[in-house]
Amino acid sequence: MPSFKIFDIAGSGLSAQSVRLNTVASNLANADSVSGDPSRVYKARHPVFEAVRASLGAQPQDSNPAVRVLGIRENTAEPAARYEPGNPLADAKGYVYAPNVNVVEEMVDMISASRAYQNNVEVLNTSKELMLATLKLGQ
Repeated sequence: MPSFKIFDIAGSGLSAQSVRLNTVASNLANADSVSGDPSRVYKARHPVFEAVRASLGAQPQDSNPAVRVLGIRENTAEPAARYEPGNPLADAKGYVYAPNVNVVEEMVDMISASRAYQNNVEVLNTSKELMLATLKLGQ
């Protein structure tokens, strides 16, 4: 039934925002980690989404619009070098390397993902209520 596609669309949005929330949580959890080797320091991760549009001439199973997670990309910015010769992880020059995670940006991203998730839940609830109201019309 075409009227049930709204549940598939909102469900794919929920799934995508869940991935986004998980990557933000991972970035925040590793924001204070350090390493003695700049190539081994944690790199911030961000999901890449794709909007899948409905195709008019496609088969019914291929024409469902949705949000798809293409992958998770690592940030390519250089890690921050801090001079801490007393740190046990420091390299021979006394530097430790901090990840390229901006905590303020991650918190904003988390709030945005949380609101988008809430909006998709609201779409599901409203659609359910409208369908139930439509069924009650025949009584």
